[in-house]
Amino acid sequence: MNPIIDLRQAIVNRVQDNSKEQLAEVIEGSVDHDEKALPGLGVLFEMIWKQSSENEQSHLVNAIYQHLHGDTGNAAANPSPS
Repeated sequence: MNPIIDLRQAIVNRVQDNSKEQLAEVIEGSVDHDEKALPGLGVLFEMIWKQSSENEQSHLVNAIYQHLHGDTGNAAANPSPS
């Protein structure tokens, strides 16, 4: 058996019956905390990605890109050399 598939399934099984409030608590409790939670967030992101339209995926990529590069769409935030 592939251990990656087992990990994904274990993560899904762990949160599958959670309410919306419980899911929010899991996510909020994982963000900025122990790195052991990162694979779980990755599995949840993968679920979102697979259910998203191309437009939604593009929006997600743009949001991540902007966060990584500090690009807020404001020229004053990242002035180009003249």
